[in-house]
Amino acid sequence: MADAGRGGARPRRAGARRAGVRSAGARRAGVRTRITLGATAVVAVALLVGAIVFWATLRLSLLDGLAASAEQDAAVIASQLEEGGPASLGELDDDRFVQVVDDSGTVVAASEDAPASPLATREDDDPGTVRVDDEAFVTAVDDADGGFIVIAGRSMEPTDETLATVVGLLVVAVPLLIVLVAVTTWLVVGRALSPVERMRRQVDAVTSATLAQRLDETGTDDEIGRLARTLNGMLDRLDASQATQRRFISDASHELKSPLAALRQYAEVARDHPEGISRQELGDAVLEEGGRLERLVQGMLVLARADEGALRLEPTDVDLDDLLLDEARRVRGAGALSVETSGIAAARVTGDLGLLRQLVRNLVDNAVRHAHSGMVLSVGPNADGASVVLIVGDDGDGIPPAERDRVFDRFVRLDDARARDTGGSGLGLAIVREIARAHGGSVRVEESTLGGARLRVTLPARPVHA
Repeated sequence: MADAGRGGARPRRAGARRAGVRSAGARRAGVRTRITLGATAVVAVALLVGAIVFWATLRLSLLDGLAASAEQDAAVIASQLEEGGPASLGELDDDRFVQVVDDSGTVVAASEDAPASPLATREDDDPGTVRVDDEAFVTAVDDADGGFIVIAGRSMEPTDETLATVVGLLVVAVPLLIVLVAVTTWLVVGRALSPVERMRRQVDAVTSATLAQRLDETGTDDEIGRLARTLNGMLDRLDASQATQRRFISDASHELKSPLAALRQYAEVARDHPEGISRQELGDAVLEEGGRLERLVQGMLVLARADEGALRLEPTDVDLDDLLLDEARRVRGAGALSVETSGIAAARVTGDLGLLRQLVRNLVDNAVRHAHSGMVLSVGPNADGASVVLIVGDDGDGIPPAERDRVFDRFVRLDDARARDTGGSGLGLAIVREIARAHGGSVRVEESTLGGARLRVTLPARPVHA
């Protein structure tokens, strides 16, 4: 019991995991949301990186400006010292940072905010940025005659205020731009995808009863317009396929009724009036109508497999001339028609023997049904050497040019009454076309040299083996 309990629990957990996967897939964001998030993320990263680079570049530029101003101040004061000595400097009480140091390292002149101790001597380097009473200064050093050193500086407070203002503006502007990009992308993508959503609703409403409906096309040549035309083309094909299937089912039902009705009629007569029909007549009728049913069902199976792309070939070397000669002997044995076979030459292809035999049989049977007194069979290599041409002609009434494509449709009879009397189902030439296509070939109707119809089949020649 414990084992059974554990075995029963596993499928439930697996089912729960599958349900979780489906649920996660169902919750996946739509295309509009994903595009908006992606575009917003890219723009946000670009704006943040740009803001940081802009702030760093601006700061470097402002500090370079302060350093240049400090160097200029130091040069001006050095010139004054060379002209009049420390006494000529007067009171250094402006907002600049200034120190004048002599050879002994003593501060001989300084601005009001400058410290009493020297920030640099002749042996020292430029002190760079210094802090005095919690205020930062960018400094520069210059030498003056008489052994004096001038140290000048500019306050970084205005620069810091400017950078703080820029940071404040960026903190406000960057999020606003990101939001603006997100909203704009959402609206633009939604507008661009609205025809797709409309088409989705229209396609979702299509059923087998409404296949004739078509999607509204935008009239443009962009991706949406091409999608609408592609979907309408698909609906055209589905509609045509459904119509073909309905016609096929209707015609097949009609064709099956005839032999079945004949079999039932003979069975009823044999049951109710056994003296009215002999066993020989009943057997012949059953065999004839049963054979007709078998041929009809076999033909429909071939066509159904061809429609599904399941007409599998078992390739082998096939001598078409042998198949034609076999059919010629069969027709001559019946004694009703003369058969001309002088045009039969050696012709070998690689294909399915059973299907190619059926192709030849259908062509010959079609000619037999329509010929008045004779038919001609020929096969041989084409002039290009890459294909083989098989021809079956008769001296019948022929096929009008306007009907030469239609005869390959299913259940089509140009002379319906005569075709039924001779056992034709209207599938023979349709099967010929499908078998030829499955072998990479084609079939067409021409005018026969005997005055009737000539069916010309072209098949790829047997490949040359290395």
